[in-house]
Amino acid sequence: MDYQQLGKLGWKSCFGGQLTEEEERNSFPVRVAAHFGSRVLCLTGSEEIVLPIEQLHDCGELAVGDWLLLDNETRRGVSRLPRESLISRKAAGVKSKTQLIAANVDTLFIVCSCNHDFNLSRLERYLAVASESRVTPIVVLTKADLCEDRDVFRQQALQLQSGLIVETVDARDTGDMEPLAYWCRSGQTVALVGSSGAGKSTLAMSLGAGPLLTQGIREDDSKGRHTTTVRSIHCLSAGGVLIDTPGMRELQLADCEEGVAKVFDEIVALAEECQFRDCSHQGEPGCAIAAAIQCGELDTRRLKNYQKLQAEQARNAQSLHERREQDRKLGHFYKATLSANQKRKY
Repeated sequence: MDYQQLGKLGWKSCFGGQLTEEEERNSFPVRVAAHFGSRVLCLTGSEEIVLPIEQLHDCGELAVGDWLLLDNETRRGVSRLPRESLISRKAAGVKSKTQLIAANVDTLFIVCSCNHDFNLSRLERYLAVASESRVTPIVVLTKADLCEDRDVFRQQALQLQSGLIVETVDARDTGDMEPLAYWCRSGQTVALVGSSGAGKSTLAMSLGAGPLLTQGIREDDSKGRHTTTVRSIHCLSAGGVLIDTPGMRELQLADCEEGVAKVFDEIVALAEECQFRDCSHQGEPGCAIAAAIQCGELDTRRLKNYQKLQAEQARNAQSLHERREQDRKLGHFYKATLSANQKRKY
């Protein structure tokens, strides 16, 4: 295996440590670079391989960024290596299903522009997902050249989470892009997330991701149209790789309890000081959260969004659990029916 070539795609020693001697002899690793539904683009570091999804059946559900093992002779999927991280969300719509966004990501660039797109509550959603996925979040505020005072936006974002890194950039200014280069160095994988029109494609190109299509935004509400239509991997000039994702109009949380708690850790700490353990923070006596709001230590918007995200992730997590349980029981039923039919044949 050419580990130098694999390193250009984000390969780390932890992945090599998962391989058995037999797997090293009979298979080779590839990284999922794009998923087109019926076909999957995989990279080896020296070539691109397009495979039908049926050929990767044994690798399970795939996400861009996954590492797979392919058989040396047939190039069929042997297995998917355990993920170091996985970013996901509840799929849009009413169905209880999880949508995989990106796997084996080190850093998440949460992209938001300094205009009507700037939304603190939406940023908190992305931060909760990053915390739950155990990846490093970096808030990147784009189009800083189009606002009167970029620091106003930056200071608001800095208040969302302790230790949060926030960068304000004009993606066309190489000087503005220098602070992001550290996170894009060799061996690192960065993913871009944000709404349509936030400037993700322009940012990706400025990081050295190559010629990606860009589109303008509507001036009346700063909203844009989808430019990136599939998640895809791009090699960066700093040596790392970037996973570009389509703009998200909706980011529903699922199985994100720890992530929400970490982003709103000051509210969680205050709740411990309430007089009653089952305090709903709706005016009960001895409510520490109500007292913090009254004296200006806690923003009402932040509390409302915390309660909203708590309820949303709990509801979606329950729905997903029920869906998995139904699928499990249905699988048992099919196996039992198949076994009974086979017995009748004999």
